Amino acid sequence: MPVITCIEDLRALYKRRVPKMFYDYCESGSWTESTFRANANAFEKIKLRQRVLVDMENRSLKTTMAGQEVAFPMVLAPVGLTGMQHADGEILAARAAEKLGVPFTLSTMSICSIEDVAAKTEKPFWFQLYVMRDRDFVADLIDRAKNAGCSALVLTADLQLLGQRHQDLKNGLSAPPRLTLKNMLNMSLYPGWGLRMLATPRRSFGNIMGHVDELTDMGSLLSWTARQFDPKLNWDDVEWIKERWGGKLILKGVMDPADALMASRSGADALVVSNHGGRQLDGAPATINALPAIVDAVGQDIEVWLDGGIRSGQDVFKAIALGAKGTMVGRPYIYGLGAMGEAGVATAISIISKELDLTMALCGLRDINDVTKSVIWKE
Repeated sequence: MPVITCIEDLRALYKRRVPKMFYDYCESGSWTESTFRANANAFEKIKLRQRVLVDMENRSLKTTMAGQEVAFPMVLAPVGLTGMQHADGEILAARAAEKLGVPFTLSTMSICSIEDVAAKTEKPFWFQLYVMRDRDFVADLIDRAKNAGCSALVLTADLQLLGQRHQDLKNGLSAPPRLTLKNMLNMSLYPGWGLRMLATPRRSFGNIMGHVDELTDMGSLLSWTARQFDPKLNWDDVEWIKERWGGKLILKGVMDPADALMASRSGADALVVSNHGGRQLDGAPATINALPAIVDAVGQDIEVWLDGGIRSGQDVFKAIALGAKGTMVGRPYIYGLGAMGEAGVATAISIISKELDLTMALCGLRDINDVTKSVIWKE
C-alpha cells in the first residue's frame, strides 16, 4: 500500500482501481471542461498571509452549518452513482462521515436508497433532491427522506436540463454498466471492484427503481430518467418544497448575486455557490471567484457555502476567508472511496481536516470562526 499524504495520492490510487466510465464520470466536466479545470486552478492564485510568534495551542475547527454542529466546516456533497465507485458506496461514505463528525449528503441518483443508508447508519444524514416532472414522485422522495430522519434537504437548482458531458456519452454511462464488449474488457481489469459489485444487490438507482410504477427494467429506467428533469422548475416550486419538507433547506447551484438575493428571500437556510463541479454550463466562472460578490450581496441574510474545486484543507480555509460559512466537497471523498472504500473516505476527510488546521495555525489563528479575508495576502 502506498503512503497516502494528500488528496492527489488518493486520486491516483482511485484511477487504478475503478473502471474507466466511473472514473470519467467523477473526473470530467461538460464540453471543453474549462470550468471543471478552473474550479480547482483558481484556488492556486489565492495567496495567504503567514504570521509568526503567535500562540497556536488549543485550536478549534468546530462550527455550525445550517444550525448543525460540525467537526469542521465541510459537508460531503451529493454525488450520483457513488455506489458504482465502490460496492455500497453511499453507505460506506455515510459511515465514514458519521464517525468523523461531518454531514453526508445522499444524492437522488444514488445506488443505495434512502432507506438503505438509514438502516446502516446511526446519525441523521442529508438528502439531495432533483425535481422531476413527476411531482408525485418528488413528494414521495421528500416524505421518504423525512421518514428516514434526514436532517436537511439540499435542493439542486442548476440541473433543469442535463449538461452535455462528452466522456459520459462516449462511455455509454449507465448503472449497472451495459455488458458491451468494450465495457466488459475494461471491467475485467478491475477484479477487486467487480467481485465487490457482484457481492451486493445494490447496482441500480435505489431511490427510483421500485418506486415508479412504469419502471420494470434498466432500459425503462434510463429513458424515464432522461426525460424527467423538469425545465419548468422555478422559485415558486421552492416554496412548495420547503412547505412539504418542513425542515432545514439548502439551495445548491447559485452562481449569480441576483439569484442569491432570490435564494435569501425564499426561506432557505443556506445557499451553495456551485456550478455542479463544472458539469453543467461550461464557461461559467470558478466558484471561488463567484463567491465574494454573492457574500457581499446576501451574506448577512443567509448562510453562503462553497462547492467546487476543493482538493485540500487549504482550499477550505480560503473559501472561509472569502466569506463562506461552510463548504461541500465531492470529488476528494469519491477518490478515497474508489481507492480504499470506507477507510479511503475517512482518509480523505482526515487529510482535509488536518490541512485546514495546519493552515489556520500558520496564518496565526486558533478558531475557524475567527477566519476573515484579512488572512488573504494582497500585492
